[in-house]
Amino acid sequence: MNKSYEVEYCNLELRFDRRHIQQLIRDLIQDGYSLYWSENEALFIISVRTGRKLTKLRFQRLARGYKLAGDYVIRDAKLAEWLEKLIGDLRGHAVVKRFKDRQILVENILFGEVIRSVEISGMEHRVIYQKSPLVDTVQMAEMFASRSAERQLEQLQQELDVELERLFEAMQHGDDKTKEACKERLRKLRLELLMLEW
Repeated sequence: MNKSYEVEYCNLELRFDRRHIQQLIRDLIQDGYSLYWSENEALFIISVRTGRKLTKLRFQRLARGYKLAGDYVIRDAKLAEWLEKLIGDLRGHAVVKRFKDRQILVENILFGEVIRSVEISGMEHRVIYQKSPLVDTVQMAEMFASRSAERQLEQLQQELDVELERLFEAMQHGDDKTKEACKERLRKLRLELLMLEW
């Protein structure tokens, strides 16, 4: 293996559910990596040992699932392959910088696809590949819908919590009218949540 091997992942964004993270842990262990993980209310962290270096993959907890985001420098070729496979499979976003023999190859990846590739040698920049147009209307709509749905889901969950609290208070005070109103509102919220999940 090339000792000077290095890949930098900038602005990385990948969406996971818990099942994907568990599968990733199993696959990395099967590939011979030594690792451990920890979890709190905000983060799920997988620490992967590569030689003498420890790479910490930080998964932020979202309303639904997890998001691997941030900047990572990987000096292990096999782990870099794993990360790139994940970017493709999960239709992730990243700016990938590959350092080799005094050259840098920069790839912009959007929805798991390379949209621009630039080679940098000293002061010279050479565009190797550029997809045109960079983002089409379908991808823009997809990006907007994913962010909009995430915000809407968080709002619905907050409304659900408030309504459950009102229902609990109404039950404690024997207020049947408020209790029925809360149940009806909870039914509507449940339907909205189901529609969002589709």
